Amino acid sequence: MKYFPIFLNAKNIDAMIIGGGDVAARKIELLLKSTEQITIMSAELSPSVTALIAKHKLTWLAHRYQPGLLTDKNLVIAATDDTAVNESVYHEASELKLLVNVVDQPEFCSYITPAIIDRAPMIIALSSSGSAPILIRMLREQIEKVLPNNYGRLADFSFKFRDHVKASIKGIRNRRTFWENILRGPIGQKILAGDATSAEQQFIVSLKEGVEPPGGEIIFIHSQDGSPDNLTLNAHRELQFADAVFYDDEVNFGLIEYVRRDADKYPQEIASSILINYQQAIELAEQGQKVIYFLAGFDPLPENEALSQSHVIKKYIISGG
Repeated sequence: MKYFPIFLNAKNIDAMIIGGGDVAARKIELLLKSTEQITIMSAELSPSVTALIAKHKLTWLAHRYQPGLLTDKNLVIAATDDTAVNESVYHEASELKLLVNVVDQPEFCSYITPAIIDRAPMIIALSSSGSAPILIRMLREQIEKVLPNNYGRLADFSFKFRDHVKASIKGIRNRRTFWENILRGPIGQKILAGDATSAEQQFIVSLKEGVEPPGGEIIFIHSQDGSPDNLTLNAHRELQFADAVFYDDEVNFGLIEYVRRDADKYPQEIASSILINYQQAIELAEQGQKVIYFLAGFDPLPENEALSQSHVIKKYIISGG
């Protein structure tokens, strides 16, 4: 990745905006979604910036850019129409190791601002690393069409009852199963519809009922051509709940990017076409884990006595084209 994605804690932001025009106004409006610790340095202000300063009681340094005033800041945005000033801001901020963004000049940026879909507290950030803003706009439109406007209510609900679920339901995998049933089911629909009272009542009943501890299982996924674009929905869903994943060098590593990030990974030195690590996969499954075993291409699995005698659930998925 050319850029490392990160979310900053808003309470720690102390920003300096160099410039007072319409571009600066847009940057100020974006920052105001998270913080009012904003200082504007500019000799002149547009009406929109003037209004923002007055409404939010922001600090205004009524002069052009002057070096030496960034030392107590941690985020700097240069939004002037003077290339020399913008470059000077970048060099000063860089020497102070501050996060700096010069609008529309990526070569003078230590960070860039992504496209944002705001369903607070759910935030989706999209970036093409500055290479294709039109493509990002198209992707944003697609996501916004399928993402309910009240999606953030699900996050607020989850946060409210997170500790209750943690205390009542033991095991990470059990809790994941419980939460998915809640958020995908009727209770989740009530939350989105704003019927919080009924949703909470049903939730308490579901929490008392709990969930059956899931048994271990091994899912063998034949990846065929190995293209992540041809990953089936069924395979994708299994990957999101994986506890462990086995794969060798013949498996397209792009597929591993779709596995749940916290899953344990077991790269194999010997290709599965020669030897399949049944024993370790079985042991993990017998401990109650969901084990994914990626297989390149589509060759039938050889008979294995240990696998056939094991009581763990075995699934076989053909994915890819």
